[in-house]
Amino acid sequence: MTGLLVTAEPRVLADIALEIDPAEVLRFQGYKRDGDLPGAEVHRLFDEALALGRRLMEARAVVRWLPVTRQEGDLLEAGGAALRIPRVRESWGAVEYVVAAVCTIGDRLERRAAELWDARELPLASMLDSVGSGAVESLAEYVNDVLCQEAIALGLPVTNRISPGYGDWDVGEQRVLFGLCPGDAIGVGLNAACFMTPVKSITLLAGAGRAARVDHYFSQCARCWMRDCAYRRVPVERVTVQR
Repeated sequence: MTGLLVTAEPRVLADIALEIDPAEVLRFQGYKRDGDLPGAEVHRLFDEALALGRRLMEARAVVRWLPVTRQEGDLLEAGGAALRIPRVRESWGAVEYVVAAVCTIGDRLERRAAELWDARELPLASMLDSVGSGAVESLAEYVNDVLCQEAIALGLPVTNRISPGYGDWDVGEQRVLFGLCPGDAIGVGLNAACFMTPVKSITLLAGAGRAARVDHYFSQCARCWMRDCAYRRVPVERVTVQR
């Protein structure tokens, strides 16, 4: 790994044009991919909320690559910090590097959604909130894909992303992750209960290494949106929503 990626300081990614999956937004509204299809009024509301959300969100991320100094069972040590992640060795195999990241779309969308709630414009407020949730998930996927592209040039597979609070990983580990990659460079804070502000923010951790295991529960290439990748293993799967 070159010094360009493994640096002493975190690195900010900005000017990100997000591709937001309509099906992901509608999932936050309670629609299942194989369940009932939303009607025309729901799609009209989605289009309105998406247009509004795009004007309000500012997608940014801060990332930091770090060499792994110890990996044993559920323990990963990097940057002088110890991360305890259930079954990480089983899931990722041996990794030589970890990358920590904090992602956010800012607070303007959530502030506007709160104003709509106060004005009793509940359907639009709810849909706008779901657009924000879908956007920050899309941003986290984008960052994971960027990390994959950076490491591919060096022949290093990159694992799927994981986050504290998901699965069995204790949400209290947010403090350790923020210690490795503080969110203040993009205006993200962490309170005593390990909740982030702005709310539409996500932390992530991925691993990289010559023996790293990837795609142990989904195909990373199938949902990667990086165009013209010479290393793509499977085609992109695009989800369309019937109208």
